[in-house]
Amino acid sequence: MASAKKRKMFISVLPGEQIELVLAEDAKIQEYYVELLHQAKTKGNIYKGVIHNVDAGLQAAFINYGAKKNGFLQIDEVHPEYYQGGYQIPKGSRFPPLQSVLKPGQELLVQVVKEPTGSKGAFLTTYLSLPGRYFVLTPGREQLGISRKIEDEEERKRLKELVESMQPGEGLGLIVRTVSSAETKTNLDKDVQYLKRLWKEIRKRGTTADTPSLIYQEMELSSRAVRDYLTADVSEIWVDDQETATQVTELVSIVFPRRQSMVKVHTEHELSLFDRFNLTRQLDQIYSRTVTLPSGGQIVFDHAEALTAIDINSGRIGGKKSFKDLALKSNLEAAEEIARQLRLRDIGGQIVVDFIEMKDKKHVKEVEKIMRTAIKNDRARTDVGRISRFGLMELVRQRMGVSAVSQSHELCPCCQGYGLRRNMEWQAMQALKEIYRKLRGHKSGEPFEYIAASAEVARHLLNDKRGMIHELEDKFGAIVRISWV
Repeated sequence: MASAKKRKMFISVLPGEQIELVLAEDAKIQEYYVELLHQAKTKGNIYKGVIHNVDAGLQAAFINYGAKKNGFLQIDEVHPEYYQGGYQIPKGSRFPPLQSVLKPGQELLVQVVKEPTGSKGAFLTTYLSLPGRYFVLTPGREQLGISRKIEDEEERKRLKELVESMQPGEGLGLIVRTVSSAETKTNLDKDVQYLKRLWKEIRKRGTTADTPSLIYQEMELSSRAVRDYLTADVSEIWVDDQETATQVTELVSIVFPRRQSMVKVHTEHELSLFDRFNLTRQLDQIYSRTVTLPSGGQIVFDHAEALTAIDINSGRIGGKKSFKDLALKSNLEAAEEIARQLRLRDIGGQIVVDFIEMKDKKHVKEVEKIMRTAIKNDRARTDVGRISRFGLMELVRQRMGVSAVSQSHELCPCCQGYGLRRNMEWQAMQALKEIYRKLRGHKSGEPFEYIAASAEVARHLLNDKRGMIHELEDKFGAIVRISWV
């Protein structure tokens, strides 16, 4: 009988600055989250906002909720309780024209669904949701949903009957989370009562607070780790900050009263928490463009504005037969690793995977099956397509938050995110053209100073283009001096 997989949770804290969370299985990282405390996280927060303007063309409203940029609210994210005045739904449409039901200056409660990115403001909704340990409460939607990851039909039936007997209240719905599986009615009922009290407080604050203002703030990462990611199969929680460890222990005592000892404090000064458990190298790979596969092949990630392209390069190939076998082996390894990297890097939106060409249809189906199985472990909603005759597979993945890569990287000042820059010879040619143009209008006999774009360009001109500069000096009768900022 195969031994159970060992799952551990690691929380690394730089007080007042950063929190990192790693979920590992058999010492291999499966999920990674990072929160920079100076970059305020807003996803999940609820605000009292005011409509700044309504765009009829976009069928969206721009909401002032207190951030630097107004949030974006689409018509399908507006709850009918906010509709004003009489309206008619056009034939063939599910919604009335937004400009006829929402007005500038109107106040409403909104929740951040997607963090602001680049020049775009946050994506908002008025369909609020409050996550607890076992449920998500959905005010304004009398629904009952059960996590698709609870696959046992008997357990789904049991949970459905339990939730129906709880009667959350008029206008309130519940979504059953995966961790509710096999939980007692007492624990489930406690969570429902907590969420109902929380909603009552939010609704009260929403009527009395100024506009715009923050009404409800989502937990910080170390607390969310216990609420959202701690499951019965996690054997240990390692924390490298005593204060955070105490806070985590208190939360664990509520979820698993008899397992408080699972929280352990890392106190070594010679090694960091991640170094101690050999996680640092795996974390470094998250930021790399390439990931090496066990067979020697590579996965290459390239990010464009509208999609992420993933290419698979095989290892060494010899002979026709070995190519067929190696292509399958590389693609199978890549499928599993890509699913893992999508989680670790939190890559969202359109994703295109270019697999190594496979002629055998059985091999194609095998790779598709492995990809779908591996994607099941992802908390994000993901839609996986089939491999086309060109060897391409399309995926669409929900972005869970702000990725570690986007928080830790910025545009290169040389290439502005293009990934390439003009080589030194080209830059020197442009500089010489400018020197030549300006010398033509420069007074003969007087020194001429040229300020290069960088020290690197200046050195190239002085060392490799000195002969050309001397020719220009002789031609125009001026001493050329080159400096840089």
